[in-house]
Order: sequence, then C-alpha cells, then structure tokens
Amino acid sequence: MNERSYALGVPDDRHSGRSGRHLRAESVGRVHAALAVGHRRLGYGAAFYFLSLTLRTIPVGVAYAVWSGIGIVLISLIGWIVYRQSLDVPTIIGIALILAGVVVINLLSKSVPR
Repeated sequence: MNERSYALGVPDDRHSGRSGRHLRAESVGRVHAALAVGHRRLGYGAAFYFLSLTLRTIPVGVAYAVWSGIGIVLISLIGWIVYRQSLDVPTIIGIALILAGVVVINLLSKSVPR
C-alpha cells in the first residue's frame, strides 16, 4: 500500500492487517450494541484481540489514539448511513479534525513504524 493509505489508518503488509481488523471488529461491536448483547461481546472481544496483536509493533498511545479516532469516525458514518442520524456542521468539523490528527500521527510521528 502507498504511504497515503497507511496515513489514513489503512493497514499494510507490515502489520498483517491487524490494525484494520481490530478497527472493523470494534465497529461491529458498537453497531451491534444497539441490536444484541451477544454480538457486542464478540465484536469487542475480537477488537481487543487484534489490538493486542497490533501493540507488538506500534506504541500503545499511538495505537489507542488511532483506534479511538477511526472508531469514532466509522461509528458516526454508520450511524448516519444505517440509522439516519444527523451530522451537523460542528460534528462534521470534529470528525475532520479527528481524521487530520490520525493523518498527522501516521505521517509525522517517529513512534509509528514505517
């Protein structure tokens, strides 16, 4: 993958896709929280498992910042698309700032392996 996709939090071969899997698993857990408790446990369990694998190569602070940021963005988008929840201008600005923070961490931080 190119540097731009990595900066946006998209995993590449160096991390075997673990970052992306834990983000997707957490998002599934959050979405299913509104539907059923059992699915939420499964989603969060998978999310923490894949996060633990990611922590072998990425510092915990950076991993959690990216995990939280991308999780917030994904859940906001899922809520907007699936549940037709509204996103006002301050929310959209906040989401843009979160994405900008993830990009800055991944592009400029010396803590993130390249």
